[in-house]
Amino acid sequence: MTPTIRQHADRDSADTVARPRHVNAQRAAEQLDVQLLGEWRAPHFAEIEAELAALDLAGLRRVRITTGEARLDLTSAWLLRDFMQRAQGLDMETAFTDAAPPTLTVVSRCLTGEMPDETRHVEWLDPGNAVEDIGRRTVRGLRDTVAAVTFVGHATLRLAYEVSHPARLRAPSITRHIYESGITAIPIVALIAFLVSVILAYLGAQELQQFGAVTFVADLVTIGVLRELGVLLTAIIVAGRSGSAFTAEIGFMQLNEEVDALQAIGLDPFELLVLPRILGLMLALPLLTVLADVIGLIGGGLLCHVLLQMPLIEYLGRVRGAIASTTFWVGIIKAPVFAALIALSGCYNGMRVHTSSRELGRLTTLAVVQAIFAVILADALFAVLFLRLNI
Repeated sequence: MTPTIRQHADRDSADTVARPRHVNAQRAAEQLDVQLLGEWRAPHFAEIEAELAALDLAGLRRVRITTGEARLDLTSAWLLRDFMQRAQGLDMETAFTDAAPPTLTVVSRCLTGEMPDETRHVEWLDPGNAVEDIGRRTVRGLRDTVAAVTFVGHATLRLAYEVSHPARLRAPSITRHIYESGITAIPIVALIAFLVSVILAYLGAQELQQFGAVTFVADLVTIGVLRELGVLLTAIIVAGRSGSAFTAEIGFMQLNEEVDALQAIGLDPFELLVLPRILGLMLALPLLTVLADVIGLIGGGLLCHVLLQMPLIEYLGRVRGAIASTTFWVGIIKAPVFAALIALSGCYNGMRVHTSSRELGRLTTLAVVQAIFAVILADALFAVLFLRLNI
């Protein structure tokens, strides 16, 4: 290589090394125009810091910054903020010719504690804001209602098809959900049924003693537990346990894109995820209700024997006399309906999870609330129906 060619090569190499990679600064009179270039990321921290420190701010009054297509992470945004503070400390005016980087805004808010405008309270005194908010809530509610009705319709059709074709039912999956939703819930259901029946018998005894009718405590416990409290309390407990579990399981699968994978290989998520849970819970909840009824009657009998000195034989006779032909079946008929409502609420909210774990937590809570509300509403409708039918 000749000396002339070598000199040109050395000059080109020096220009390449000296050429800024992240900051391009041009000085005009008392203003410095700074353009951000390339990737402002943590791996380039030292280079960015050196280039910003090399900028000469002497004699300047204004600094204009252009972000352009540069992409800044939080680390580089912190360096840019330090550079702007250094300029402001020299009585210089700093501003962006375009929009400030979002990461710089995040850093500033973290240091100052300022909340973003969209998280502040809604100005209800402004009629325009109030009407806009009501409209958005109404449209969102209508969309959610349509989605829920569509989900229930789809699940109902698939359930009818599966029941009419028993060979397509997935017995291992249904058995697993019967175990998880039913057998594992036996201790808590039995405990709650026992305590509630004892409380009911105690309060009834306190009131009926005033009229000398303590023997009717057995009737009160029998009718209250078999018709209402046994199935209702069991459904509420199962809604808190299984309803939230259904949402969490399916929602986690949504976040991991497992549901999309099932669809990609030609499998129906309703058949694999929703129907086994509905059928499993519809079989488990009536059995739990029977257990709650038995434990409730035992609890009431123990309190009557201990507190009222009522012989167990007399208590059993009063229980047998209080049970009509429909008393037991009124509670059992409600159980599959409550189970379907709980399972549908849990599976529906699980299928709605798409974005983040925060949404998963919110929808899990929402599933429990919706399930309990649906159970209580259905119980009220059953009460009106049975009253009309004189049952």
